[in-house]
Amino acid sequence: MVFPDRRTASVLLTTLLFVLVLAIVYVARTVIVIFAFSILFAYLINPIVRFLQRRSLFFKNLRGPHVLEAYLVLILLTVLLSHGLFPEFRKNAGRLLAAIPTLTDRVSSGEIASNLGSNLGWADEQANQIRTLLQRHRSNIERSAGEIERSAPAAFAGILVIPILAIFFLSDGENLANQVIHLVSAKENHAALRSLADELHVMLQRYIRAKVILGGLSLLYCLIAMLLLGFPNAIVLGILAGMLEFIPVAGWMTAAVIIVTAGVLSHSHWIWMLALLIVWRILMDYGIAPRVMGRELEIHPLLAIFTLMVGGAVGGIVGIYLSVPLVATLRVIYRRFASPNVGGTVPGSFVDSPEPGGETSVMA
Repeated sequence: MVFPDRRTASVLLTTLLFVLVLAIVYVARTVIVIFAFSILFAYLINPIVRFLQRRSLFFKNLRGPHVLEAYLVLILLTVLLSHGLFPEFRKNAGRLLAAIPTLTDRVSSGEIASNLGSNLGWADEQANQIRTLLQRHRSNIERSAGEIERSAPAAFAGILVIPILAIFFLSDGENLANQVIHLVSAKENHAALRSLADELHVMLQRYIRAKVILGGLSLLYCLIAMLLLGFPNAIVLGILAGMLEFIPVAGWMTAAVIIVTAGVLSHSHWIWMLALLIVWRILMDYGIAPRVMGRELEIHPLLAIFTLMVGGAVGGIVGIYLSVPLVATLRVIYRRFASPNVGGTVPGSFVDSPEPGGETSVMA
């Protein structure tokens, strides 16, 4: 019996190892996604932690107490917004949630087109066309609503787990990053991998900054629109819209349903608000978001749109959220291998001036 030579055996073992890694990633994809979102959440909270650490009179060399302070501040703000500043919205929360299925049914059946037509002065033909379009896509609308309802428990569990895991990345992530670098590289490659990690760190910072900018724009737009239309609890609804902007697709859909339902229950100009939300979504998805993401991550706006569409087709809501940072990460790695500069940075890379204190990761 002829055994394969050493080269063939090496290729076979490498292929098997690669397949094994892919299989493990597929089986543990939920855990990997949770850890990915935990890292992104850590990047979101990190500026608050650094601010508290720089302004603190005590424990400046320790991050743990300031991470705890940041979480306490967020919890306090959440409690004040939901229970102290807006008691009326808290009382009507049950009515809002109960009215959401009715509104979803009106949209999927096309009944809402008649209301839009009568309030906006459309011709009967235009209203019938919109009604027909909604009825044609009724199955898609109902399927999307069902997916959101089914994924709600898992999303709620993730919301609880992600901040807890983020604490570890915020408090001791620098040591974790160094251990990973030492684990996967030889001693002579440590400097190159450290530099690559710095570039990825800055890239993720810019991605989170882009998400914050988009959330702030949604907050301002919805707040101004609701104040002009006389919506009750416009401030809390605007803040909710800005926060939910961090969640792709399901976030803005949930915010739109809650805002419109609040308008229906309060007899406000909810149809005008719905029209403004549709216009804003078109501007956001095809104009503002691709340009903001492209500017922060140095990606062409058209490529950003393509990346989001492919991510949604492959991985749904999670794919939409992680597709842009994944492509930006691959771009950084490709530029590193295409133009290696051991111990330094690639010309024109994402790395800018060093941060105060020499911080090189979200957890530093």
